Amino acid sequence: MHELSICLSILDVAGEEVDRRGNPQVEAIYLRLGPLSGVVKEALLSAFELAREATPFRCTRLVIEEVPIVVYCSKCDAERPVRSMQDFSCAECDTPASKLIHGRELELAALELIE
Repeated sequence: MHELSICLSILDVAGEEVDRRGNPQVEAIYLRLGPLSGVVKEALLSAFELAREATPFRCTRLVIEEVPIVVYCSKCDAERPVRSMQDFSCAECDTPASKLIHGRELELAALELIE
């Protein structure tokens, strides 16, 4: 379950930021997650519950924003969503896409602090 190690890393990064800001309480950690990141949202949420135990983050929520798969369509000359994860074609014109713009994200987007 690599989601647990990911959660531990997220808490490490959050901890460094909290230390830098003078140790405010963290209400929530906001994460952006794409379907091509290799991380399962439900497993990540479950692992977060385990990882935050016995830490200063035991009351912190993990809020996940799901990022859709977006590609650059050369025919439309625009960024477009794909038909599906299995069909990397422009949802507008059905042209096969070769350039991925969004969908691999696994990034810590924000911390909600109580100062």
